[in-house]
Amino acid sequence: MVIYNKLRADIGAIPRQLIERKPDCKQIEEACPDHIHMLIEIPSKHSVAQFMGYLKSKSALMIFERHANLKYKFGNRKFWARGYFVDTVGKNEKVIKEYIKKPTYRR
Repeated sequence: MVIYNKLRADIGAIPRQLIERKPDCKQIEEACPDHIHMLIEIPSKHSVAQFMGYLKSKSALMIFERHANLKYKFGNRKFWARGYFVDTVGKNEKVIKEYIKKPTYRR
């Protein structure tokens, strides 16, 4: 959390840049004071696992490249948590957007 607060703007910008590189994907929502929740629209031709692998691996490399001092704190070059949560939005888009915007700490 200490690292995230110091580098929050940059850490948030990097995944957005990567999503923009995929022309058929778009970010709809993002928020959280101490971690990242994102609502991303990806077409069905993309595998969710492949997209998340791309997003997490490329963003970690970019973060380590821009902030070289983090390489020494995270010597194994693993920046993000191991897993992720994915759900289809469908009828629940409003509920999911509210959850993402909610400023409370979640774990």
